[in-house]
Amino acid sequence: MDNTAVKDKALRARVKLLGNLLGDILREQAGTRVFNAVEQLRQGYIRLHKREDSRLRLRLARFIDTLPQDDLVLVIRAFNTYFSLANIAEEEFQHIQRRRFLQKGEGRWPGSFEHTLRELQDQGVHPGQLQFLLDQLRYIPVFTAHPTEAKRRTVLHGLRRIFLTSKALDDPNLGDEEEREVIARLKAQIQVLWETEEVRANRPQVQDEVENGLFYFRDSLFEAVPHTYRAARRDARKVFANTDIEIPAFIRFGSWIGGDRDGNPNVTAAITGWALRTQSIEVLREYQRRLGELYQLLGHSSRFCHISPTLLASLERDADDFPELAEWVDQRFPSEPYRRKLRYMLTRLDLRLRQLENGQTINDSLGPAYRDAQEFLADLQLVRESLRGHNDLYIADTELQDLIWLTETFGFYLAKLDIRQESTVHTQTVAELFAGVAGFEDYLRLGEEARLLVLADALRRPGPMAGTPDLSPLAAETCAMFRCIAQLRREVSPDGFGNYVISMTHEASHVLEVMLLAKEFGLAGWSREGLYSEIAITPLFETIHDLERMETVMSTLLDNPIYGEILRSQGDTQEVMLGYSDSCKDGGILASSWSLYQAQLRLAALAEKRRIHIRIFHGRGGSVGRGGGPTYEAILAQPPDTVRGQIKVTEQGEVLSFKYANLETAVYELTVGAAGLMKASIGLVRPVPADQPDHLSIMTELADTGEQVYRALTEGTPGFMDYFYEATPLNEIAHMNIGSRPSHRSRSDRSMSSIRAIPWVFAWAQSRHVLPAWYGLGSALQQWRGEDPQRLQKLREMYRHWPFFRALLGNIAMAMAKADMAIAEEYAGLAHDHTQAMEIFQIIRAEFQRSLYEILAVADAEQLLEDNPTLAFSLQRRNVYMEPLNHIQLALLRRYRNEDAAPEYREIWLDPLLRSINAIAAGQRNTG
Repeated sequence: MDNTAVKDKALRARVKLLGNLLGDILREQAGTRVFNAVEQLRQGYIRLHKREDSRLRLRLARFIDTLPQDDLVLVIRAFNTYFSLANIAEEEFQHIQRRRFLQKGEGRWPGSFEHTLRELQDQGVHPGQLQFLLDQLRYIPVFTAHPTEAKRRTVLHGLRRIFLTSKALDDPNLGDEEEREVIARLKAQIQVLWETEEVRANRPQVQDEVENGLFYFRDSLFEAVPHTYRAARRDARKVFANTDIEIPAFIRFGSWIGGDRDGNPNVTAAITGWALRTQSIEVLREYQRRLGELYQLLGHSSRFCHISPTLLASLERDADDFPELAEWVDQRFPSEPYRRKLRYMLTRLDLRLRQLENGQTINDSLGPAYRDAQEFLADLQLVRESLRGHNDLYIADTELQDLIWLTETFGFYLAKLDIRQESTVHTQTVAELFAGVAGFEDYLRLGEEARLLVLADALRRPGPMAGTPDLSPLAAETCAMFRCIAQLRREVSPDGFGNYVISMTHEASHVLEVMLLAKEFGLAGWSREGLYSEIAITPLFETIHDLERMETVMSTLLDNPIYGEILRSQGDTQEVMLGYSDSCKDGGILASSWSLYQAQLRLAALAEKRRIHIRIFHGRGGSVGRGGGPTYEAILAQPPDTVRGQIKVTEQGEVLSFKYANLETAVYELTVGAAGLMKASIGLVRPVPADQPDHLSIMTELADTGEQVYRALTEGTPGFMDYFYEATPLNEIAHMNIGSRPSHRSRSDRSMSSIRAIPWVFAWAQSRHVLPAWYGLGSALQQWRGEDPQRLQKLREMYRHWPFFRALLGNIAMAMAKADMAIAEEYAGLAHDHTQAMEIFQIIRAEFQRSLYEILAVADAEQLLEDNPTLAFSLQRRNVYMEPLNHIQLALLRRYRNEDAAPEYREIWLDPLLRSINAIAAGQRNTG
């Protein structure tokens, strides 16, 4: 690759500086022997990447075999730390590049607000249509705990400090002495990182995962959110030359952390209650902090500015609520009405916090606390409008507006907590809870139609029906969860919960079962307006089979009169979640991607026919094999006119730190997400052309072939699952303390159905197969186009003009660039049945070569990622450093799995082995 095509001289210089500082620290802290070992491996594998040398490769392998356990730990840590520093340098470089666009007056990098708004303007969108479009937007990232962030929170704080110090070196006004001081500080912080344990001593509890999630709000998002809104306002008014355009708070956050019960027995009703209260306390403390800053800022005297009569009238009401406080504030601030108002607001907020901390229900007996975010928001708006009235526009539209935006975004709950549980749990709970109710005596034996009739009849009856039957622990805990939801809606906020997600939704009855449980515990029932529900239910369709049956299930559900009435009480809005991970594990990347695309088209048709709105919740992971990829391109790759202003998407595990650990990157990610949503939603104001029919039929053929080839490998190849378990570090991954959720549904079951999608993808990535992200592509493309040059031209046309196809092949190319078949072959050598394993590997390698050839032909390129040289160079640099780690991991796997060795001998290799898994994940920037 010609690196001159990559204008990243500054990036390479920064990576070199950080690497040299790390080398100095390594020499000083770990000693010359370890430093020399790292250098020997680093330089040796760099030489091998330039030119193959079998003798050098053998020497390096033997050298690894001679390294003692203590040295191996330090060598692995050195490479892991290097990856962390390289990640910082790249993140900082990308931020600088975007700033340079703005400084040159070219604020039009793809995915920026200005770039997107100018495109909308070029398509004929006028200011009124833009305002309508903005008012419909809802960009909803949902934080999940799986795969849990592999980095400890302590390490994340250390990396943030290094990022900020490294950033200081970019100041053009820095003198030589100042630069030396910054570099010295940078070295000290890297040394602290080196001396910090990066591996957790214990598996995290759910409470730890909640705290990890709060880290991103505290350290970046509370600043990033208003920054994003300000940028949108600035660019909208600039592009459309209209100062009347207003930016609504179009971002909302969701969370599964503390609410995702599917397969995780550690998430109990008590934990869920703690999680929601903790979230609420966190956001209220942020509001307190910002009110305190405003209290210091707004020292305006009524002698010198005209305070709005509405604000003055509110002060009289405040004084009635707080007579003792009124006497004090009147004496302290007789002519400073804003400070009086803010003191009352702080007091109301403090009372609300104390209620939360004491687990008290919101009611009048607990004093004049803010009952909800709307009351707080009303007071903020009073202050803002009064400031505008005497022309303090800057403060009104910055500090005050920022807090208003935050309140509209986060409410009094921070993030809407979704609850998720697997469908069979509800079926069993209904069968046990209502066993004594007429019609339910033999519920588990009923067919689907009979269940729907029984459930509908029960939903028509007023009030609870169940007595107090003896319940199994699982059913009892499920009932406790519904009681918890009802209680927390009273104690924290009626808006604190998001949706109730049902995983493995196979039938319409699975949704009505949850609705019946909600009714039993006071969350649904009858009012004067009819049947209602305080919780919204989201069916989740995950496997290829489920996606194919989704239209039938949803039609049955939406045509059910009882459910239709409930949906009307919820604004005729139905959320449907599509699972990327399980569908890809089930049928391969092509079948999964195409099934999900077609599912969205079918849902859009269902919504139009029934005149309802369907919001799609995308269950994407970080890696390509789990639906990952660049956010902007992913949103634009959705079917035309299906997004319609709202998109909800999971942000999982390591994605959280890559996107949100640093303020600068968090602003970028929120910007490209919102801008992509804006552009994809143009159908709300302008006609949108449909996909070309021939593109759809070609993709159907490609997906069918890809699925057949994928299933032939995973289901039709003898010994394949043994190969997977033995030629990857899957079993060892289970020892990592990176999540509270088990990696298997059943530990003793080696079937595809037992292994979860996350470790499935993670293990293939570690062994450099990266198989789920590309397998089947080559055969599909080759079979469809054959030797016909016109068919090749048709595929190239699809690649150039169809966002879905371009994004799909782009993501696959990125994943293939992380694969290495030579290293994968060495992992294949770990299998017990060597002959069988090599036969399987030859199938995999042949398909990889076929896929590589075909993707380059369609992209009309000579190498992967030719159109993204910066990313290509980044992966190339990482791959050089990952190769020694893979060879170290291979040596450690052989030692740890050596059944002839004494158990105590094998056990000493587990710690460095787990560290190698962490380090390779850092190099690849994903854990699944």
